[in-house]
Amino acid sequence: MSTVQISASDVNKLRQQTGAGMMDCKKALTESGGDFEAAIDYLRKKGAKVAASRQDRESNEGVVIAKTTADGKRGIIVEVNCETDFVAKNADFIAFANSIADLAIANNATSLDELTAMELNGSKISDQVIDQTGKIGEKIGVNKFETVTGEKVIAYIHGNYRLGVLVALSADAEGADEAGKDVSMQIAAMNPVAIDKEGVDSRTIERELEIAKEQIRAEGKPEAMVEKIAAGKLNKFYKDSTLLNQEFVKDSSKTVAQFLDTVAKGLTVQAFKRVQLGA
Repeated sequence: MSTVQISASDVNKLRQQTGAGMMDCKKALTESGGDFEAAIDYLRKKGAKVAASRQDRESNEGVVIAKTTADGKRGIIVEVNCETDFVAKNADFIAFANSIADLAIANNATSLDELTAMELNGSKISDQVIDQTGKIGEKIGVNKFETVTGEKVIAYIHGNYRLGVLVALSADAEGADEAGKDVSMQIAAMNPVAIDKEGVDSRTIERELEIAKEQIRAEGKPEAMVEKIAAGKLNKFYKDSTLLNQEFVKDSSKTVAQFLDTVAKGLTVQAFKRVQLGA
């Protein structure tokens, strides 16, 4: 047993450095003979042990952070997960998620693997996630990462960090910021599958046609009419499920494409991403 006297100020200093609990910090300093670096290693090992023991736990709570670069040419969305809503609403957890998003913006991260390998405050994000698991006592993870580039990128966070949207407009025109926010809210609410019908993948089209045909046959329509009616239903799918063809939620007399054209002639959407917590 070490005879080194551990002062309250030392315990507090380690706690400020690591975010670990007071008793954990005291034990770490005691076990390491007052050596701060060894105590930090002790806490990290404890965190790793906690992380390993919680790998089978569900972590469907958390936060979704969406941000853009200062020039508005690139945006990112990152989802950081935890186990409970209580932790998800904690200011320190939200700050941790924001620090990861800021790192992604500052270092031009292009993938989740690239992001988690980046260093924040001297250690990799992947290691810091383990540390956070040890401190918080819940399974923590950075599980989604998306990025968008364009002439004008708008970031939008909906529902207390539960859903994030990025939308890239074709031009940084007057009114583009407000229009981008409106379109982001449209994406959040209506969850389009693509920008327009050209962006819908062939498997989705085949599935929608097959469902439509089965519905038509079930209604007893003649086989000769099935293809024509199914084509009409597919057009209705495009209208309901592709962004530019959807009714604009703030003015149902216009489509999203028509709304954007009133903001600036030819203004359109180049790309978008939508990340919903746990989805």
